Amino acid sequence: MSQLNVQPQSETQFSQTDRTTVTRLPKRAKYDQETVYAILDEGLVCHIGFVVEGFPSVIPTAYGRIDDMLYIHGSPASRMLRTLQGGVDICVTVTLIDGLVLARSAFHHSMNYRSVVIYGRASAVSDPQQKSEALRAFTEQVVPGRWAEVRLPSRAELAGTLVLALPLVEASAKVRTGPPVDDEADLGLSVWAGVIPLQTVAAPPLDDPLLGSGITAPEYVRRYSRP
Repeated sequence: MSQLNVQPQSETQFSQTDRTTVTRLPKRAKYDQETVYAILDEGLVCHIGFVVEGFPSVIPTAYGRIDDMLYIHGSPASRMLRTLQGGVDICVTVTLIDGLVLARSAFHHSMNYRSVVIYGRASAVSDPQQKSEALRAFTEQVVPGRWAEVRLPSRAELAGTLVLALPLVEASAKVRTGPPVDDEADLGLSVWAGVIPLQTVAAPPLDDPLLGSGITAPEYVRRYSRP
């Protein structure tokens, strides 16, 4: 990880490094753990960037967070996981889109968003208890309340799953909120301007055709929503 121009880290702020310091529209930057963790906890998919055999790759995957550790998992045969556990530098991003920002000019159209960028190196989790907790975090990240109801992973399933841990040390967030920012000369144009809010909304659940008689969707499924 970059050690150049590192500002001291407090209990609630991430250290700023050359890689995490936002230079484009720096007023949108957030370096506090509360903002970063809230974005991570609301997201469903992260994108992991890395270089393998001289070529760049960016792979989407699910994730889970426990305290200051981000976990990803998959098959031990996964090229991405095999590469990452070798200690290569990676970049992880999570983005939430909150609205489409329509300005009076095409140039000033934008989006309201919350994003996180994380740099670091991941390592394989070998401790069975930590691996089990990581798998619980994956499940709860997607559907809170689900882990307590389902069959837990067997020893064979745990052995057949590779879990990697990425320390949340070098991270920052970037956030845009509010209406469009038009040039003063364009404010008098007869063009609608504003924000189209966006959110993730779940449709009614669909029963598995093989579901046993008398089994209905639990409350956390029927009322599913993101944080």
